[in-house]
This record gives sequence, C-alpha cells and structure tokens, in this order.
Amino acid sequence: MDILQIIFLALTQGLTEFLPISSSAHLILPSEVLGWPDQGLAFDVAVHFGSLVAVVFYFRHDVWALIRDGLGGFASGDFSDDGRLAWLIVLATIPAGLAGLAFQGFIETELRSAAVIAATTIGFGLLLWWADVRGVRTRTLADLDWKKALLIGVAQAVALIPGTSRSGITMTAGLMLGMKREAAARFSFLMSIPIIALSAILLTYELVTQRGPVPWEDILLGTLLSGISAYLCIHFFLQFISRIGMAPFAIYRLILGAALIWMLVG
Repeated sequence: MDILQIIFLALTQGLTEFLPISSSAHLILPSEVLGWPDQGLAFDVAVHFGSLVAVVFYFRHDVWALIRDGLGGFASGDFSDDGRLAWLIVLATIPAGLAGLAFQGFIETELRSAAVIAATTIGFGLLLWWADVRGVRTRTLADLDWKKALLIGVAQAVALIPGTSRSGITMTAGLMLGMKREAAARFSFLMSIPIIALSAILLTYELVTQRGPVPWEDILLGTLLSGISAYLCIHFFLQFISRIGMAPFAIYRLILGAALIWMLVG
C-alpha cells in the first residue's frame, strides 16, 4: 500500500472500530470504489494493535482495577465489583473465541462479500435503533450478572459476520437487556480488550511466519494513526452517547448499506 492508503484506512479503522457502524463496511468501499488492493496482513496487524493500545490506555485505571481485583478475588473468594466485572468480561469473551476457532475459515471465504456486508449493516443498524428506542435504560454495570454477560458475549460472536459491527451488536444486546447507553458502551469497550488482544497475537504470528519481508514502517504508521483515532473516538463517544443516543449511527448505517447496494447493482 502507498502512504495515502495507509493513512486513510488506518484513520478509518480507528474511528469505526469502536463506533457502532461496522469497520468492515468502511474498508470494503475504498477497495471497490477506488480499486485499492486488499490492505493485507501487515495492515490488519497494525490496526489491531492500534485499537488495543487505544482502549487499554483510555481505560488504564479500570484495566488495572479489573486485573488486581479479579485475580485477588479469585485467590480470596471475596470479589469486589471490579473483580466480579473482570470475570464477567472473561465469560463474555468465550463465545467469540470458540466461534472464531470454529467458523473463521468459513466466514473468511463465504461471508466477506459486499452483499453480506450491506445486509448486515442495514439489518443490525435497524436492530440497534429498535433496542435504543425500546430499551428501559436503567441498569448499570453493577446490575450485570453472568447470564446477561454471556448473552452479550454471544452477541459479540455474531459480530464475526462482516458488517455486523462488534461494538454495535454488543451495545445492542446491552440495551435490549435494559442497560444505560453509557454502561452498554463501557462494557462493550472493556470486553473488546481480550478479543482484540487475541486477534492481534494470532495475526502477528501469521505475519512473522509468512515468507517475505515485513513492512515494519507501514505497521508502525498504521498502528500510530489507528491508535490515535480510536482513542479520540472512545473519548467523544462516551462523552456524548447519553445525549445523542443511537439514532444517528443507525441512520448512518442505513445510508452506508444503501450505498453498498447501489454499488452492487450500479
């Protein structure tokens, strides 16, 4: 990829990774409209690490409390709120991990088409809107139990289908379970950490074991840009989500899905 592609795609990935608007839908458009080649494995590694650094750094105090109290509670048998939340995040990660191992090959070969991404972008956008309108929005992170966390984890597994949006479907599940918007978003962001970390490790292993040179300069630039844009995205999303709601993102998804359909039939 040339420098323009790296900058554009890294910023796009960073911004869309944590917004409920589907990063895969945004990455397919440039390649289809502008004829850009597939971004390749090195770029995937870069943006995963950028997103991981951004979310860990933004929630660094929360992450430390979750690790400290999660391990401490496991040792003592007495869990604080942070300790309990830590293990709920672990539980919520399991469905996506198992689904990824079982279906990743099928998804990569059969479900990465523009038609699938258009359908999921629109369908799950409407579901997000419905959940935001109909949800009671009274529960906080303290109200989560293992059943609710597991259901949100199953929703995260569904996000393996391109166009679904990992953050979008997990926030949708949280809203359907009665969570407040900010609580649903916060849990979605925190539970992204282990799944992004696992993906980054696997992609890095594939990269270093493949034949040929590794474009470390491209990786560093992509990581930096995606990390900065992801950090800003998390910050402003949490600042405004309670006031603006999910409707703007749902409407945007409908427009984006319509653009993909127009591209397919045009």
